[in-house]
Amino acid sequence: MKRLRLLRDIHLGIKNLLLHKLRSLLTMMGVVFGVGSVIAMLAVGEGASKEALEQIRRMGSHNVIITAMKPTAEQSAANSRVRMSIYGLLYEDEGRIAAIPSVARTVPVKVILKQGRLGRRTMELRVMGTTASWFRLVRRPVLAGRVLSDEDQLRRGNVVVLTEHGARRLLATEASIGKFVLIGGEYFEVVGIVQSDSASEGAMQTPDQQTDAYIPLKVAKSRFGDVFSQRKDGTRIRELVQLHKMIVEVRSIDEVEGTAEAIEHMLKRFHKKQDYSLSVPLALLRQAEATKRTFNIVLGSIAGISLLVGGIGIMNIMLANVTERTREIGIRRAIGAKRRQIVMQFLIETVVLSMAGGGVGIGMGVLIPKMITRFAGMPTVVSASSLVLSVGISLSVGLVFGIYPALRAARLDPIEALRHE
Repeated sequence: MKRLRLLRDIHLGIKNLLLHKLRSLLTMMGVVFGVGSVIAMLAVGEGASKEALEQIRRMGSHNVIITAMKPTAEQSAANSRVRMSIYGLLYEDEGRIAAIPSVARTVPVKVILKQGRLGRRTMELRVMGTTASWFRLVRRPVLAGRVLSDEDQLRRGNVVVLTEHGARRLLATEASIGKFVLIGGEYFEVVGIVQSDSASEGAMQTPDQQTDAYIPLKVAKSRFGDVFSQRKDGTRIRELVQLHKMIVEVRSIDEVEGTAEAIEHMLKRFHKKQDYSLSVPLALLRQAEATKRTFNIVLGSIAGISLLVGGIGIMNIMLANVTERTREIGIRRAIGAKRRQIVMQFLIETVVLSMAGGGVGIGMGVLIPKMITRFAGMPTVVSASSLVLSVGISLSVGLVFGIYPALRAARLDPIEALRHE
């Protein structure tokens, strides 16, 4: 019985709204734009932070990354034709860091810029002298062959693993595995190809790049040495760097920040100048997630103002409806309608308005991010939580802004209402 009465009231509410189609449509538009802007803004905010967060996660939440950095004083000296700059991480630093109890693994890296050549094809390569552990920490799908192994390090073989981008440029349509590539005057056998990281050229640099060539660290040291020489603007720049980078894997995520402090304290003890920088992806991740939450709150608040305006519009129209339908209310009360039935009638009308507007707004909120992604190239993510939030907001707007007009209608004196013209 109650269900039939509710269905009848909903039908009556929709019928009353359809009597004034244009007014109902214009009232509904405030909710449509409010809900649509909430979903669209949250989708833009989510998409903007997703890529940065993903790049930080690629660096490893269990890792501490140490990078060699030329001091400012050294840079000034290099411009004044100094014979050699000495800076960066030392081979001994790896042993000292590995001795810290919370450290599970260290991966040293020597970076050398060399030209790669195969036949007539040439390209600039970033040669990465490292160990087999690199591929356990910086995971990339293996497209062909294999990655470096511990045996390659022991026998010091001239083997190289190319990234997909570099392999396509150098090898073209030729068979890849087993080819010999000339790198800096030395021939290296291609033993594997790994997938390029498409995000490595973005704002947040991941440890690898699209033009990397990986060789055993001991081979890089013996074949190319520690001194890098380059002529630039009429000046010969010479630099002595033993290790350019080191990735330190920590046993437990709870020990990452404490281990980073211990590493920095140790490096300060053995390095007289600040020729290194520490990056803790876990701390960057927490900071980025906090920024993302703040960003979403700000965007959601701005969009919420549109919903507030839409709710005020609904209240305004429903108050006008109460005035227009005063005589109708008086008649219903005179023939036995209770106050709660009058309240229910007007509440149903406001909820129908807000929910219909919310439904259209959800469709608009899903469509706008897709258009932004297609035409502007910006990543957007429409989350299920934003859709649920929008439905809840639509219902709340109908209830909150409809309760006062409904109560006002129910409190009208039946006799006075019947006299109303």
